[in-house]
Amino acid sequence: MSRYDVVILGGGPGGYNAAIRAGQLGLKAACVEGRDTLGGTCLNVGCMPSKALLHASELYEAATGKAFAELGIEVQPRLNLAQMMKQKDDSVAGLTKGVEFLLRKNKVDWIKGWGHIDGPGLVTVTDSAGGKTRLQAKDIVIATGSEPTPLPGVEIDNLRILDSTGALSLSEVPKHLVVIGAGVIGLELGSVWRRLGAEVTVIEYLDRICPGVDAEAGKTLQRALGKQGIAFRLGTKVTRASSSADGVQLSLEPAAGGSAELLEADYVLVAIGRRPYTSGLGLENVGLSTDPRGMLANRQHRTEAPGVWAIGDVTSGPMLAHKAEDEAMACIEQIVGKAGEVNYALIPSVIYTRPELASVGQTEEQLKAEGRAYKVGKFPFTANSRAKINHETEGFAKVLADAQTDEILGVHLVGPSVSEMIGEYCVAMEFSASAEDIALTCHPHPTRSEALRQAAMNVEGMATQI
Repeated sequence: MSRYDVVILGGGPGGYNAAIRAGQLGLKAACVEGRDTLGGTCLNVGCMPSKALLHASELYEAATGKAFAELGIEVQPRLNLAQMMKQKDDSVAGLTKGVEFLLRKNKVDWIKGWGHIDGPGLVTVTDSAGGKTRLQAKDIVIATGSEPTPLPGVEIDNLRILDSTGALSLSEVPKHLVVIGAGVIGLELGSVWRRLGAEVTVIEYLDRICPGVDAEAGKTLQRALGKQGIAFRLGTKVTRASSSADGVQLSLEPAAGGSAELLEADYVLVAIGRRPYTSGLGLENVGLSTDPRGMLANRQHRTEAPGVWAIGDVTSGPMLAHKAEDEAMACIEQIVGKAGEVNYALIPSVIYTRPELASVGQTEEQLKAEGRAYKVGKFPFTANSRAKINHETEGFAKVLADAQTDEILGVHLVGPSVSEMIGEYCVAMEFSASAEDIALTCHPHPTRSEALRQAAMNVEGMATQI
Protein backbone atom coordinates (compact mmCIF):
# COMPACT_ATOMS: atom_id res chain seq x y z
CA MET A 1 0.00 0.00 0.00
CA SER A 2 1.32 3.44 -0.98
CA ARG A 3 0.96 6.14 1.65
CA TYR A 4 0.27 9.82 0.95
CA ASP A 5 -0.64 13.00 2.78
CA VAL A 6 -3.44 13.63 0.31
CA VAL A 7 -5.07 11.64 -2.49
CA ILE A 8 -7.11 13.62 -5.04
CA LEU A 9 -9.77 11.81 -7.04
CA GLY A 10 -10.00 13.48 -10.46
CA GLY A 11 -7.53 15.23 -12.74
CA GLY A 12 -9.66 18.13 -13.96
CA PRO A 13 -9.21 21.83 -13.09
CA GLY A 14 -10.18 21.19 -9.48
CA GLY A 15 -8.14 18.04 -9.10
CA TYR A 16 -4.94 19.01 -10.85
CA ASN A 17 -4.82 22.45 -9.21
CA ALA A 18 -5.32 20.81 -5.82
CA ALA A 19 -2.52 18.36 -6.60
CA ILE A 20 -0.14 21.10 -7.76
CA ARG A 21 -0.86 23.24 -4.69
CA ALA A 22 -0.36 20.25 -2.43
CA GLY A 23 3.04 19.64 -3.99
CA GLN A 24 3.96 23.31 -3.63
CA LEU A 25 3.14 23.15 0.08
CA GLY A 26 5.31 20.09 0.62
CA LEU A 27 2.60 17.45 0.85
CA LYS A 28 3.11 14.00 -0.60
CA ALA A 29 0.24 13.93 -3.08
CA ALA A 30 -1.33 11.58 -5.60
CA CYS A 31 -3.81 12.49 -8.32
CA VAL A 32 -6.08 9.66 -9.47
CA GLU A 33 -7.35 10.01 -13.04
CA GLY A 34 -8.66 7.29 -15.35
CA ARG A 35 -8.52 9.20 -18.64
CA ASP A 36 -5.50 8.75 -20.85
CA THR A 37 -4.80 12.46 -20.39
CA LEU A 38 -5.10 14.88 -17.50
CA GLY A 39 -7.26 18.00 -17.52
CA GLY A 40 -10.73 16.53 -17.07
CA THR A 41 -13.74 17.56 -19.11
CA CYS A 42 -12.55 21.17 -19.37
CA LEU A 43 -9.28 20.53 -21.18
CA ASN A 44 -10.26 17.38 -23.05
CA VAL A 45 -13.88 17.70 -24.17
CA GLY A 46 -15.18 20.99 -22.81
CA CYS A 47 -13.85 24.51 -22.35
CA MET A 48 -10.67 24.24 -24.39
CA PRO A 49 -11.75 22.38 -27.54
CA SER A 50 -14.94 24.45 -27.73
CA LYS A 51 -12.91 27.68 -27.58
CA ALA A 52 -10.60 26.37 -30.31
CA LEU A 53 -13.61 25.75 -32.57
CA LEU A 54 -15.26 29.04 -31.63
CA HIS A 55 -12.12 30.92 -32.63
CA ALA A 56 -11.65 29.01 -35.86
CA SER A 57 -15.29 29.31 -36.86
CA GLU A 58 -15.27 33.06 -36.17
CA LEU A 59 -12.34 33.51 -38.53
CA TYR A 60 -13.99 31.31 -41.15
CA GLU A 61 -17.20 33.31 -41.00
CA ALA A 62 -15.28 36.59 -41.23
CA ALA A 63 -13.48 35.33 -44.31
CA THR A 64 -16.57 33.95 -46.06
CA GLY A 65 -18.98 36.72 -45.14
CA LYS A 66 -18.96 40.47 -45.50
CA ALA A 67 -16.44 41.22 -42.75
CA PHE A 68 -13.23 40.68 -44.75
CA ALA A 69 -14.67 42.21 -47.92
CA GLU A 70 -15.69 45.40 -46.10
CA LEU A 71 -12.15 45.70 -44.78
CA GLY A 72 -10.74 45.44 -48.28
CA ILE A 73 -9.50 41.87 -47.89
CA GLU A 74 -10.46 39.68 -50.83
CA VAL A 75 -10.15 35.93 -50.28
CA GLN A 76 -11.79 32.74 -51.52
CA PRO A 77 -11.77 30.52 -48.41
CA ARG A 78 -12.65 26.84 -48.33
CA LEU A 79 -13.56 24.90 -45.21
CA ASN A 80 -11.20 22.07 -44.29
CA LEU A 81 -13.11 20.60 -41.37
CA ALA A 82 -10.61 17.80 -40.79
CA GLN A 83 -7.78 20.33 -40.36
CA MET A 84 -9.96 22.47 -38.10
CA MET A 85 -10.55 19.45 -35.88
CA LYS A 86 -6.86 18.53 -35.97
CA GLN A 87 -5.69 21.94 -34.80
CA LYS A 88 -8.28 21.72 -32.02
CA ASP A 89 -6.94 18.32 -30.97
CA ASP A 90 -3.32 19.49 -31.19
CA SER A 91 -4.08 22.44 -28.93
CA VAL A 92 -5.80 20.20 -26.41
CA ALA A 93 -2.89 17.74 -26.44
CA GLY A 94 -0.44 20.53 -25.69
CA LEU A 95 -2.48 21.69 -22.72
CA THR A 96 -2.95 18.23 -21.22
CA LYS A 97 0.78 17.48 -21.54
CA GLY A 98 1.43 20.79 -19.80
CA VAL A 99 -0.67 19.66 -16.82
CA GLU A 100 1.24 16.36 -16.71
CA PHE A 101 4.51 18.31 -16.64
CA LEU A 102 3.29 20.47 -13.76
CA LEU A 103 2.39 17.40 -11.69
CA ARG A 104 5.87 15.95 -12.24
CA LYS A 105 7.49 19.31 -11.45
CA ASN A 106 5.69 19.44 -8.12
CA LYS A 107 6.43 15.77 -7.30
CA VAL A 108 2.80 14.65 -7.58
CA ASP A 109 2.17 11.01 -8.52
CA TRP A 110 -0.40 10.45 -11.25
CA ILE A 111 -2.11 7.16 -10.43
CA LYS A 112 -3.79 6.12 -13.69
CA GLY A 113 -7.17 4.54 -13.11
CA TRP A 114 -10.52 5.02 -11.42
CA GLY A 115 -10.58 5.60 -7.69
CA HIS A 116 -12.92 3.99 -5.14
CA ILE A 117 -13.06 4.97 -1.47
CA ASP A 118 -12.88 1.80 0.62
CA GLY A 119 -13.00 3.44 4.03
CA PRO A 120 -11.48 6.32 6.01
CA GLY A 121 -8.20 7.21 4.34
CA LEU A 122 -8.33 4.24 1.96
CA VAL A 123 -8.59 4.35 -1.83
CA THR A 124 -8.36 1.55 -4.40
CA VAL A 125 -7.47 2.50 -7.96
CA THR A 126 -8.45 0.18 -10.81
CA ASP A 127 -6.58 0.70 -14.08
CA SER A 128 -7.77 -0.04 -17.63
CA ALA A 129 -6.37 -3.58 -17.48
CA GLY A 130 -8.13 -4.37 -14.22
CA GLY A 131 -5.04 -4.01 -12.06
CA LYS A 132 -5.54 -2.56 -8.59
CA THR A 133 -3.43 -0.17 -6.53
CA ARG A 134 -4.21 0.55 -2.89
CA LEU A 135 -3.54 3.99 -1.44
CA GLN A 136 -3.67 5.33 2.07
CA ALA A 137 -3.92 9.03 2.87
CA LYS A 138 -4.59 11.41 5.73
CA ASP A 139 -6.95 13.37 3.49
CA ILE A 140 -8.99 12.51 0.39
CA VAL A 141 -10.22 15.22 -1.99
CA ILE A 142 -13.16 14.34 -4.24
CA ALA A 143 -12.81 16.31 -7.49
CA THR A 144 -14.45 13.94 -9.96
CA GLY A 145 -16.34 16.63 -11.88
CA SER A 146 -19.59 16.18 -13.77
CA GLU A 147 -21.17 14.52 -16.80
CA PRO A 148 -23.90 15.57 -19.25
CA THR A 149 -27.42 15.35 -17.84
CA PRO A 150 -29.51 12.87 -19.84
CA LEU A 151 -32.94 13.76 -21.20
CA PRO A 152 -35.71 11.16 -20.81
CA GLY A 153 -36.94 9.94 -24.17
CA VAL A 154 -33.80 11.11 -25.97
CA GLU A 155 -31.04 8.50 -26.01
CA ILE A 156 -27.56 9.83 -26.75
CA ASP A 157 -25.62 7.65 -29.18
CA ASN A 158 -23.06 10.24 -30.35
CA LEU A 159 -23.87 9.26 -33.90
CA ARG A 160 -26.96 11.34 -34.59
CA ILE A 161 -27.99 12.33 -31.07
CA LEU A 162 -24.99 13.99 -29.46
CA ASP A 163 -23.76 15.20 -26.12
CA SER A 164 -21.21 18.01 -25.96
CA THR A 165 -18.34 15.57 -26.55
CA GLY A 166 -19.90 14.30 -29.76
CA ALA A 167 -20.71 17.81 -30.99
CA LEU A 168 -17.01 18.72 -30.73
CA SER A 169 -15.93 15.97 -33.10
CA LEU A 170 -18.37 15.84 -36.02
CA SER A 171 -16.81 14.85 -39.32
CA GLU A 172 -19.30 16.87 -41.38
CA VAL A 173 -21.21 20.13 -41.04
CA PRO A 174 -24.85 19.37 -40.18
CA LYS A 175 -27.51 20.53 -42.58
CA HIS A 176 -29.87 21.13 -39.64
CA LEU A 177 -28.61 20.93 -36.07
CA VAL A 178 -31.20 21.02 -33.29
CA VAL A 179 -29.82 22.05 -29.91
CA ILE A 180 -31.85 21.06 -26.85
CA GLY A 181 -31.03 23.59 -24.15
CA ALA A 182 -30.30 27.31 -24.42
CA GLY A 183 -27.52 27.42 -21.86
CA VAL A 184 -23.82 28.07 -22.27
CA ILE A 185 -22.90 24.77 -23.95
CA GLY A 186 -25.84 24.78 -26.36
CA LEU A 187 -25.31 28.39 -27.46
CA GLU A 188 -21.57 28.07 -27.89
CA LEU A 189 -21.62 24.84 -29.89
CA GLY A 190 -24.69 25.96 -31.80
CA SER A 191 -22.75 29.10 -32.77
CA VAL A 192 -19.80 27.03 -34.01
CA TRP A 193 -21.86 24.93 -36.40
CA ARG A 194 -24.05 27.85 -37.51
CA ARG A 195 -20.91 29.74 -38.59
CA LEU A 196 -19.68 26.72 -40.49
CA GLY A 197 -22.90 26.53 -42.48
CA ALA A 198 -25.50 24.60 -40.49
CA GLU A 199 -29.09 25.64 -39.94
CA VAL A 200 -29.41 25.76 -36.14
CA THR A 201 -32.58 25.57 -34.05
CA VAL A 202 -32.34 25.93 -30.26
CA ILE A 203 -35.15 24.45 -28.17
CA GLU A 204 -35.51 25.64 -24.56
CA TYR A 205 -38.04 24.52 -21.96
CA LEU A 206 -38.03 27.92 -20.22
CA ASP A 207 -39.29 31.15 -21.78
CA ARG A 208 -35.80 32.66 -21.94
CA ILE A 209 -32.25 31.71 -22.82
CA CYS A 210 -29.39 31.52 -20.33
CA PRO A 211 -31.42 31.12 -17.13
CA GLY A 212 -29.72 32.90 -14.24
CA VAL A 213 -28.05 35.69 -16.22
CA ASP A 214 -29.25 39.28 -16.07
CA ALA A 215 -32.51 39.30 -18.06
CA GLU A 216 -31.64 42.36 -20.15
CA ALA A 217 -28.25 40.89 -21.03
CA GLY A 218 -29.86 37.57 -21.97
CA LYS A 219 -32.41 39.24 -24.24
CA THR A 220 -29.68 41.26 -25.93
CA LEU A 221 -27.64 38.14 -26.59
CA GLN A 222 -30.66 36.26 -27.94
CA ARG A 223 -31.45 39.13 -30.30
CA ALA A 224 -27.86 39.15 -31.58
CA LEU A 225 -27.78 35.38 -32.11
CA GLY A 226 -31.16 35.52 -33.81
CA LYS A 227 -29.85 38.07 -36.31
CA GLN A 228 -26.99 35.69 -37.06
CA GLY A 229 -29.48 33.00 -38.07
CA ILE A 230 -30.03 30.88 -34.95
CA ALA A 231 -33.72 30.08 -34.51
CA PHE A 232 -35.13 29.83 -30.99
CA ARG A 233 -38.09 27.76 -29.81
CA LEU A 234 -38.66 28.88 -26.21
CA GLY A 235 -41.21 27.43 -23.81
CA THR A 236 -40.93 24.12 -25.63
CA LYS A 237 -40.06 20.62 -24.47
CA VAL A 238 -38.75 17.58 -26.35
CA THR A 239 -40.59 14.42 -25.37
CA ARG A 240 -39.10 11.88 -27.74
CA ALA A 241 -36.39 11.42 -30.34
CA SER A 242 -35.96 8.63 -32.86
CA SER A 243 -32.84 8.39 -34.98
CA SER A 244 -32.06 6.70 -38.26
CA ALA A 245 -28.98 6.36 -40.41
CA ASP A 246 -29.39 9.84 -41.82
CA GLY A 247 -31.34 11.90 -39.32
CA VAL A 248 -33.43 12.39 -36.19
CA GLN A 249 -37.12 13.02 -35.71
CA LEU A 250 -38.08 14.95 -32.58
CA SER A 251 -41.45 15.21 -30.92
CA LEU A 252 -42.05 18.69 -29.42
CA GLU A 253 -44.74 20.02 -27.11
CA PRO A 254 -45.37 23.44 -25.54
CA ALA A 255 -43.95 23.46 -22.01
CA ALA A 256 -47.28 24.77 -20.73
CA GLY A 257 -49.13 21.92 -22.42
CA GLY A 258 -50.62 21.50 -25.87
CA SER A 259 -50.51 19.44 -29.01
CA ALA A 260 -47.31 17.77 -30.21
CA GLU A 261 -45.47 18.45 -33.45
CA LEU A 262 -42.59 16.81 -35.24
CA LEU A 263 -39.25 18.39 -36.13
CA GLU A 264 -36.66 16.84 -38.45
CA ALA A 265 -32.90 17.28 -38.13
CA ASP A 266 -29.84 15.40 -39.24
CA TYR A 267 -28.10 15.94 -35.86
CA VAL A 268 -29.33 16.76 -32.36
CA LEU A 269 -27.22 18.12 -29.50
CA VAL A 270 -28.54 17.47 -25.98
CA ALA A 271 -27.20 20.29 -23.78
CA ILE A 272 -29.62 20.60 -20.86
CA GLY A 273 -26.91 20.83 -18.22
CA ARG A 274 -24.54 18.64 -16.25
CA ARG A 275 -24.80 16.52 -13.11
CA PRO A 276 -22.14 15.65 -10.52
CA TYR A 277 -20.12 12.53 -11.15
CA THR A 278 -20.37 10.88 -7.74
CA SER A 279 -21.85 7.44 -8.34
CA GLY A 280 -19.64 4.43 -7.77
CA LEU A 281 -17.07 6.29 -5.67
CA GLY A 282 -17.71 4.32 -2.48
CA LEU A 283 -19.10 7.29 -0.59
CA GLU A 284 -21.14 4.96 1.60
CA ASN A 285 -17.90 3.50 2.99
CA VAL A 286 -17.20 6.78 4.79
CA GLY A 287 -20.83 7.50 5.67
CA LEU A 288 -21.49 10.00 2.89
CA SER A 289 -24.61 10.44 0.77
CA THR A 290 -25.59 12.92 -1.92
CA ASP A 291 -28.69 14.95 -2.67
CA PRO A 292 -31.05 13.75 -5.43
CA ARG A 293 -28.85 15.39 -8.09
CA GLY A 294 -25.80 13.47 -6.87
CA MET A 295 -24.24 16.52 -5.23
CA LEU A 296 -22.20 16.55 -2.01
CA ALA A 297 -22.79 19.23 0.63
CA ASN A 298 -20.31 22.11 0.68
CA ARG A 299 -19.08 22.90 4.18
CA GLN A 300 -16.09 25.07 3.31
CA HIS A 301 -14.95 22.23 1.03
CA ARG A 302 -15.30 19.66 3.82
CA THR A 303 -17.77 16.80 3.73
CA GLU A 304 -19.47 15.28 6.75
CA ALA A 305 -16.79 12.58 6.80
CA PRO A 306 -13.56 13.55 8.62
CA GLY A 307 -10.64 13.85 6.23
CA VAL A 308 -12.81 13.80 3.10
CA TRP A 309 -13.13 17.00 1.05
CA ALA A 310 -15.22 17.94 -2.00
CA ILE A 311 -14.48 20.57 -4.65
CA GLY A 312 -15.64 21.55 -8.13
CA ASP A 313 -18.72 20.23 -9.88
CA VAL A 314 -19.46 17.58 -7.24
CA THR A 315 -20.50 20.24 -4.74
CA SER A 316 -22.71 23.33 -4.70
CA GLY A 317 -22.04 26.47 -6.69
CA PRO A 318 -21.66 27.11 -10.41
CA MET A 319 -20.14 24.31 -12.49
CA LEU A 320 -17.23 26.40 -13.74
CA ALA A 321 -13.57 25.51 -14.08
CA HIS A 322 -12.39 28.69 -12.36
CA LYS A 323 -14.70 28.02 -9.40
CA ALA A 324 -13.15 24.55 -9.08
CA GLU A 325 -9.65 26.05 -9.27
CA ASP A 326 -10.42 28.51 -6.46
CA GLU A 327 -11.87 25.73 -4.31
CA ALA A 328 -8.82 23.57 -5.00
CA MET A 329 -6.46 26.21 -3.65
CA ALA A 330 -8.63 26.97 -0.62
CA CYS A 331 -9.15 23.29 0.17
CA ILE A 332 -5.47 22.35 0.17
CA GLU A 333 -4.53 25.45 2.13
CA GLN A 334 -7.08 24.51 4.78
CA ILE A 335 -5.62 21.01 4.92
CA VAL A 336 -2.23 22.49 5.89
CA GLY A 337 -3.76 24.95 8.36
CA LYS A 338 -3.93 28.06 6.23
CA ALA A 339 -7.04 30.28 5.96
CA GLY A 340 -8.11 29.45 2.41
CA GLU A 341 -11.51 30.68 1.30
CA VAL A 342 -13.62 31.31 -1.81
CA ASN A 343 -15.81 34.36 -2.37
CA TYR A 344 -18.78 32.71 -4.07
CA ALA A 345 -20.51 36.07 -4.57
CA LEU A 346 -17.85 37.16 -7.05
CA ILE A 347 -17.32 34.19 -9.36
CA PRO A 348 -17.61 35.52 -12.92
CA SER A 349 -19.47 33.73 -15.68
CA VAL A 350 -18.95 33.96 -19.44
CA ILE A 351 -20.73 32.79 -22.57
CA TYR A 352 -18.20 32.74 -25.42
CA THR A 353 -20.56 33.45 -28.28
CA ARG A 354 -20.19 36.48 -30.53
CA PRO A 355 -20.95 38.87 -28.94
CA GLU A 356 -19.80 37.45 -25.63
CA LEU A 357 -21.75 37.76 -22.38
CA ALA A 358 -19.83 38.19 -19.11
CA SER A 359 -21.19 38.83 -15.63
CA VAL A 360 -20.11 39.08 -12.02
CA GLY A 361 -22.14 39.82 -8.90
CA GLN A 362 -25.88 40.26 -8.63
CA THR A 363 -28.43 40.74 -11.40
CA GLU A 364 -31.16 43.34 -11.43
CA GLU A 365 -33.70 40.59 -10.79
CA GLN A 366 -31.83 39.46 -7.66
CA LEU A 367 -31.55 43.00 -6.32
CA LYS A 368 -35.25 43.63 -6.87
CA ALA A 369 -36.15 40.36 -5.16
CA GLU A 370 -34.22 41.30 -2.02
CA GLY A 371 -35.60 44.85 -2.06
CA ARG A 372 -32.23 46.54 -2.32
CA ALA A 373 -32.17 50.06 -3.75
CA TYR A 374 -29.70 50.35 -6.60
CA LYS A 375 -28.59 52.63 -9.44
CA VAL A 376 -27.87 51.61 -13.03
CA GLY A 377 -25.14 52.89 -15.33
CA LYS A 378 -25.18 51.68 -18.93
CA PHE A 379 -23.05 52.37 -21.94
CA PRO A 380 -23.58 50.90 -25.44
CA PHE A 381 -20.73 49.61 -27.57
CA THR A 382 -22.25 51.56 -30.45
CA ALA A 383 -20.75 54.62 -28.73
CA ASN A 384 -17.34 53.06 -28.07
CA SER A 385 -14.69 54.27 -30.53
CA ARG A 386 -12.70 51.03 -30.74
CA ALA A 387 -15.83 48.92 -31.16
CA LYS A 388 -17.09 51.22 -33.92
CA ILE A 389 -13.92 51.13 -35.98
CA ASN A 390 -13.74 47.34 -35.54
CA HIS A 391 -17.38 46.89 -36.65
CA GLU A 392 -18.35 45.08 -33.43
CA THR A 393 -20.87 47.38 -31.81
CA GLU A 394 -23.52 44.98 -30.50
CA GLY A 395 -24.13 45.01 -26.77
CA PHE A 396 -23.49 47.18 -23.76
CA ALA A 397 -21.79 47.49 -20.38
CA LYS A 398 -24.07 47.74 -17.35
CA VAL A 399 -23.03 48.56 -13.78
CA LEU A 400 -25.34 48.13 -10.79
CA ALA A 401 -24.40 50.14 -7.71
CA ASP A 402 -25.91 50.55 -4.25
CA ALA A 403 -28.18 53.61 -4.18
CA GLN A 404 -26.69 54.94 -0.93
CA THR A 405 -23.06 53.75 -0.76
CA ASP A 406 -22.32 53.51 -4.53
CA GLU A 407 -20.67 50.10 -3.96
CA ILE A 408 -20.67 48.03 -7.15
CA LEU A 409 -23.13 45.15 -6.73
CA GLY A 410 -23.16 43.60 -10.19
CA VAL A 411 -21.73 44.07 -13.67
CA HIS A 412 -23.18 42.64 -16.89
CA LEU A 413 -21.42 42.95 -20.23
CA VAL A 414 -22.55 41.94 -23.70
CA GLY A 415 -20.08 42.75 -26.43
CA PRO A 416 -16.66 42.17 -27.99
CA SER A 417 -13.96 40.58 -25.81
CA VAL A 418 -15.94 41.14 -22.61
CA SER A 419 -14.63 37.81 -21.28
CA GLU A 420 -11.25 39.52 -20.97
CA MET A 421 -12.69 42.72 -19.48
CA ILE A 422 -14.90 41.37 -16.70
CA GLY A 423 -11.77 40.71 -14.63
CA GLU A 424 -11.40 44.45 -13.99
CA TYR A 425 -14.68 44.46 -12.12
CA CYS A 426 -13.89 41.20 -10.31
CA VAL A 427 -10.84 42.90 -8.81
CA ALA A 428 -12.74 46.12 -8.09
CA MET A 429 -15.57 44.30 -6.34
CA GLU A 430 -13.15 42.19 -4.24
CA PHE A 431 -11.96 45.52 -2.84
CA SER A 432 -15.56 46.77 -2.39
CA ALA A 433 -15.02 49.50 -4.96
CA SER A 434 -17.64 52.11 -5.74
CA ALA A 435 -18.81 52.97 -9.25
CA GLU A 436 -17.08 56.30 -8.73
CA ASP A 437 -13.75 54.49 -8.20
CA ILE A 438 -13.96 53.08 -11.73
CA ALA A 439 -15.35 56.34 -13.13
CA LEU A 440 -12.29 58.21 -11.84
CA THR A 441 -9.79 55.64 -13.14
CA CYS A 442 -8.09 56.54 -16.43
CA HIS A 443 -8.51 53.93 -19.15
CA PRO A 444 -6.47 53.81 -22.39
CA HIS A 445 -8.03 55.27 -25.53
CA PRO A 446 -9.19 53.92 -27.89
CA THR A 447 -10.07 50.59 -26.23
CA ARG A 448 -13.19 48.57 -25.65
CA SER A 449 -12.43 48.81 -21.92
CA GLU A 450 -13.45 52.47 -21.98
CA ALA A 451 -17.05 51.22 -22.10
CA LEU A 452 -16.51 49.84 -18.58
CA ARG A 453 -15.50 53.26 -17.31
CA GLN A 454 -18.28 55.06 -19.19
CA ALA A 455 -20.90 52.71 -17.69
CA ALA A 456 -19.56 53.47 -14.22
CA MET A 457 -19.60 57.20 -15.01
CA ASN A 458 -23.20 56.86 -16.18
CA VAL A 459 -24.32 55.63 -12.76
CA GLU A 460 -24.41 59.37 -12.07
CA GLY A 461 -25.26 60.40 -15.66
CA MET A 462 -21.68 61.44 -16.45
CA ALA A 463 -20.92 59.44 -19.63
CA THR A 464 -19.05 61.57 -22.17
CA GLN A 465 -17.98 59.43 -25.13
CA ILE A 466 -19.78 59.16 -28.44
